[in-house]
Amino acid sequence: MTTSTAQASTSYSIATPGAPPEWRTWTFWKENYEFVLAIVTLVALLTGWLGGEVTETLPNWAVTVAALIAFGAGGYSGLLGAWEQARQGRFDIDFLMLAAAFGAALIGEWTEGALLLFLFTLSGALETYAMGRTRKAIEALGKLRPETALVRRGEREEALPVEQLVIGDIVLVKPGDRMPVDGVVLSGASSIDQSAITGESIPVSKHPGDQVFAGTINGGGALEVEVTKLASESTLSRVIALVQEAREDATPTQQFIDRFSQPYTYAVIGATALAIVLPVIFSNAPFDDILYRAMTLLVVASPCALIISTPASALSAIAAAARQGVLFKGGAYLELLGKTNVLVFDKTGTLTPGKPVVTNVHPLTNHSVENLLRMAASAETLSEHHIAKAVIEKAQSMGLELEKPIDFKAIPGEGIWARFARPDFVETIYIGNDRLFMSQDMDLSPAIRMIGAALQRQGKTVMLVARRSTVEDTLGAERDWEVMGYIAVADELRPEAAEAVRQLRRNGVERIVMMTGDNQAAARYIAEKAGIDEVYADLLPEQKLELVKELREENNVAMVGDGVNDAPALATAHVGVAMGAGGTDVALETADVVLMSSDLSKLPFTLQLSRRANRIIRQNVIFSMGVIVMLVLFTILLPMLFDGFLLPLPLGVVGHEGSTLIVVANGLRLLRMRPT
Repeated sequence: MTTSTAQASTSYSIATPGAPPEWRTWTFWKENYEFVLAIVTLVALLTGWLGGEVTETLPNWAVTVAALIAFGAGGYSGLLGAWEQARQGRFDIDFLMLAAAFGAALIGEWTEGALLLFLFTLSGALETYAMGRTRKAIEALGKLRPETALVRRGEREEALPVEQLVIGDIVLVKPGDRMPVDGVVLSGASSIDQSAITGESIPVSKHPGDQVFAGTINGGGALEVEVTKLASESTLSRVIALVQEAREDATPTQQFIDRFSQPYTYAVIGATALAIVLPVIFSNAPFDDILYRAMTLLVVASPCALIISTPASALSAIAAAARQGVLFKGGAYLELLGKTNVLVFDKTGTLTPGKPVVTNVHPLTNHSVENLLRMAASAETLSEHHIAKAVIEKAQSMGLELEKPIDFKAIPGEGIWARFARPDFVETIYIGNDRLFMSQDMDLSPAIRMIGAALQRQGKTVMLVARRSTVEDTLGAERDWEVMGYIAVADELRPEAAEAVRQLRRNGVERIVMMTGDNQAAARYIAEKAGIDEVYADLLPEQKLELVKELREENNVAMVGDGVNDAPALATAHVGVAMGAGGTDVALETADVVLMSSDLSKLPFTLQLSRRANRIIRQNVIFSMGVIVMLVLFTILLPMLFDGFLLPLPLGVVGHEGSTLIVVANGLRLLRMRPT
């Protein structure tokens, strides 16, 4: 059994309909050749044992041939692994197993040596197959992308391999097809199933200007998509690369075991040598018994189960997370996240979407909500400000018809004004904060100011809407101000945020902190809705960094940010978790863990998965070490306690290889974990 984990090979082919079952394909048997070797070993072992020792019907030469076949087939994969390590000047457990089998043959117990090799090869085959389930779960990502795309170049449409697409190409995506590239919708509308990339269970509506990702499934509408990334640089390709890198990045526990395994192997070899030399010098025991016990010690002391215990668990957890749209950049971050006791949230773009929405429309005098919103949105049509877009979107969602102003001016830090031509006069709409109206010498009554102040205390951005008119036939004489009402906007809490915070507390997070560069009122408003008590507001980026450093001193800190302006703090925390927003480049590059769909409800699942993976890793390490200690003690003490009784080598083999399969199966349970 080799202890190196099989590496996943990225494949973009899609299974052919009507293809034969996997076990009937040449690829399956090529990848699982150890099963064939185990079967050959077992057949040769049974043939030689039954025909030689039991029935004595086979001639000696036939028994010898059966023994050679059993040793050749059973020792093949181990010999390859041992030779590769020996070329690098190292010995590993493959060498230990081969030495034990060869020693058994030397003392005439070839059947027990062959049995050892059979169980050794079978265990390796089952381990490879089991670990292959994790590999295939990751490889499934690679099969999401089509091999070809229908491209329009000029007046011609042609099917091209996705690797030949260039930025700016126009790709035609039919209903039900998978998206071949990352791009922007040029024309058409459809719903896209993005679950494979972001983990979102509900299809997302796409219209011209919206971004789409390779590997997602188009719904019922035909789309024209402009390529924005090469196939090798698409979000899907980068996700696959990140998961592959994560498989190779060992956890701290695994790093320790890897450092420990080489000196331990030499210690086992040394102990086995002493188990032969010392009894020969100081006892009268038969040499066959001495060598038999030494070979048994060599088998039971081998750390197969210990070495495989951590990667089996870590890789299963990484694959389970990837299925839910959560990317770990390495096993180290899986283990570190599971130890988190302090969680720090950024506000804007994390607890909130980072996109302001209209929360309050408060008309005054004789104006209606519709009239106030229609006039305000019409005045904002020429503005590029994000608050203006929120007002316009709100009006459009209510089906209000907007008009375009004849003149417009934005006043930085204060607001805007816009003029509209009426039949007998020119009407000017003013929208802004107190500073705007103070500069216009407008005096607001205390009652009106109280309304605005009440909205501001809720942490909202409050805008007063007013108008005045210029009558053309009186040479520009201005009428009095007319206050129309207040509009308030806010970056509201994500719908899932409060429940996510509650679940994080239930999962053992001791402190949940929110930090933001926003003002205290806005920060407190969001924190109260989210259920967060510890709030730090008015922070500059360097102050966020210092806060995370301070929290790190006595805690295991994870920080959740949007991956754009929180990079220093994300890098400083033990684990940085980025809101992926569908896999943005910045999020993929910055953080240690990425929530691809920017869905905070995935965070408690991710923490649960990490904590459970840590528990299973501890279980596996303790169990595998316990089995080794128990079998070694039995091997050494049984002859002393029961007058030369030797632990049977087959029993040692079963205990050794059985413990290996148990820890692998225990780790693979993580593949089944889903959000609750």
